[in-house]
Amino acid sequence: MTPPVTVGLDGFPESRAAAEWAAREAVLREAPLRLVHVEQWPLIPSVPPVDHLENVEWPDIEEFRRQVDAVLEEVSDDLRRRHAGLAVSARRLTGRAAAVLAVEAADSQMLVLGSRGRGAVERFVIGSVGTATIGLTDTPVVVVRPQDEVAPGSPEYAGRDVVVGVDIHENADAVLAFAFGEAARRGCGVRAVHGWSLPFAFSYAPGLDPGVRQEVADGIAAALGERLRPSRERYPSVKVQERVLVGAPAEQVLYEAADAELVVVGRRIRRAPVGGHLGHVAHAVLHHATAPVAVIAHD
Repeated sequence: MTPPVTVGLDGFPESRAAAEWAAREAVLREAPLRLVHVEQWPLIPSVPPVDHLENVEWPDIEEFRRQVDAVLEEVSDDLRRRHAGLAVSARRLTGRAAAVLAVEAADSQMLVLGSRGRGAVERFVIGSVGTATIGLTDTPVVVVRPQDEVAPGSPEYAGRDVVVGVDIHENADAVLAFAFGEAARRGCGVRAVHGWSLPFAFSYAPGLDPGVRQEVADGIAAALGERLRPSRERYPSVKVQERVLVGAPAEQVLYEAADAELVVVGRRIRRAPVGGHLGHVAHAVLHHATAPVAVIAHD
């Protein structure tokens, strides 16, 4: 059985945008779509003084569940109508949202989550549930924000590539495999981005040969090319652009991601009692990129 594309749905517009993106992805992958809503009630509700209990309006859990089921049914029907032949299932689960979503992601091809905007200054926030979920699963997680839909093949779509941040000093196989696979499905190209800077101490070396910077840049470009070689061979139809840019890696990825179809970044797997690790590049891209962002766990 083909593993599904799973999406977290909470009824807000952001999660509906995520569901629509996930539906298109499921069609591309010829996979079923699974909608999941996690019912997360406080384990220890705040209890007022006993003499005021008669005035407390306790939440009607059954009514809340009926509303959730109605939303799941509505979104499921809408996606089936918009994407003929797409198999859509829905489930309402109870528990801590991040943990439940991580369990659902375990047998999925990917997990898709929505993220809410907070204005032009603050940009975007993924939220504590999304951040925690990413740290708890090794399954690819894609974070989607509401945006104008651009159809493949349209003039607006031309030039939209899959942008992938590549760290030449780490194992990038899983990150590149995901990025190239997505580009091949969409019929677009890949822009591989690596940001770098000379060590800070070099700024205090006035006698430094000006050619050293170029020599270092050439070495990094060669290393990036070598990293990309297996993916180029596996996906010969995917056009590849290599970007070796001077500057902080997160800033360079975000600059290239301004017109991206999808942004792909890596997250090193680190087992710790306090949860998973989200590197500073992935953190920055998740919070500031306007395009969908895929976070890929790797060793």
